[in-house]
Amino acid sequence: MFASFSARWTRGRGTFRLAAATLVSGLVAVGALAGAGTATAAEPTQTQAGATATIGGLKTYGAAMIHDASGDVQVSAGLFEMSVDGGGMLQTYCVDLHNPTQRDAKYQETSWSGTSLGANKNAGKIRWILENSYPQVNDLATLAAEAGAKGLTEQDAAAGTQVAIWRYSDGADVDAVDPQAEKLADYLQKAAVSVPEPQASLTLDPPAVSGHPGELLGPVTVHTNATGVTLTPPADAATTGVRIVGKDGKPLTSAVNGSQVFFDVPEDAAAGSAELTVQASTTVPVGRAFTSDSRSQTQILAGSSESTVSATASATWAKQGAIPALSAVKNCAKGGLDITAANQGDEPFTFSLMEATYSIPAGESRTVTIPLQEDQQYDFTITGPNGFDQRFTGILDCRTQGSSGNGDAVQTLAEPSPATVGGVADDTNLAATGGSSVTPLIAGVAIGLVVIGGAALVLVGKKNAPTGE
Repeated sequence: MFASFSARWTRGRGTFRLAAATLVSGLVAVGALAGAGTATAAEPTQTQAGATATIGGLKTYGAAMIHDASGDVQVSAGLFEMSVDGGGMLQTYCVDLHNPTQRDAKYQETSWSGTSLGANKNAGKIRWILENSYPQVNDLATLAAEAGAKGLTEQDAAAGTQVAIWRYSDGADVDAVDPQAEKLADYLQKAAVSVPEPQASLTLDPPAVSGHPGELLGPVTVHTNATGVTLTPPADAATTGVRIVGKDGKPLTSAVNGSQVFFDVPEDAAAGSAELTVQASTTVPVGRAFTSDSRSQTQILAGSSESTVSATASATWAKQGAIPALSAVKNCAKGGLDITAANQGDEPFTFSLMEATYSIPAGESRTVTIPLQEDQQYDFTITGPNGFDQRFTGILDCRTQGSSGNGDAVQTLAEPSPATVGGVADDTNLAATGGSSVTPLIAGVAIGLVVIGGAALVLVGKKNAPTGE
């Protein structure tokens, strides 16, 4: 999933700089927490890629018993439901056992690399479990026979499936309370084999392009499992004259998987920017991860109705000088945020940070990795020529509570609720939940700033940026 950002292009500056709130022996990211457990007060525009949904609660569930050094803890285990923005419903299981679920948390479809699954060698086995158990397999009699169970209710099937997933997602010592559900969990755990990560329901590559007026800026390639997508041109297209076209320069209003689209910017256009929105209706592939910037527990998709998915791509242009195009994605393998900066201008794209200067030559693209601490909320702005500035916000959530070494147990629940597995999250105060490593983060509200010392930026590669030719 791409990190959230907002961008605007106005007249002004020259040198590209990473402008965090302040610099103190390194990069300082602003933890813009207005109150305990809340996201940033002013949310920037989201760079969407796939389905966006709101979690509604645990709907089909049984009981499970977690065994650890602090004793046995009983929790509810089963299927959550999410309502998709624009229409559709999703069913998900949890892959972050000890972390609480925030009520009505907003989730975004994302790749495994942006979650704990990216570094989990058993992630492929979790996907196999999802594809070979409930609700993908709704013939419960056949499923029970395969598992050697006497019979399975929907609640047993959901609980057994969740328990098997937790054993791989969190390395948990956990059993289903119901004997038949436990038989299913054991069967799924033993039978699972690794299968590849599913493709996204909808993404645009790259999500940001740049160039000169009078050129076709792009290409932006559509990747989707939908039969077709709708292209919505920039909101101010009527006044700016910016069009969305194919390689032949003809206007496009729709596209299919693999299509390449371009921003056609008038030759006399002043320096500026525009955004393309792509939307489709499709089923989201089983096994796709869903994360929330409110630190609500990570989910993995078990089932999808026909749902609305969307993605955005931006374009920036100027007549001369460096012309940046920026995008970002969480990289859990490296423990940070990868920012890709492309320069389609005719001058080097130069920026300074921590008394060091870096330069991206004209026509090239490089990726900069910003190391972040686990559970760190970041909020910073990058500025560039002609007053360009782009804000990046989010939270790095790459490890499960179990893998982080925190031994706190989950909260025991009297009854399931929209925030069941892993503890109940209070509507206003995340610190009151049964989650564990979240509490130090919220307690850090008084700190507000998190300093990342040392080499905060690392150039990890370069390639020729795509052109409109």
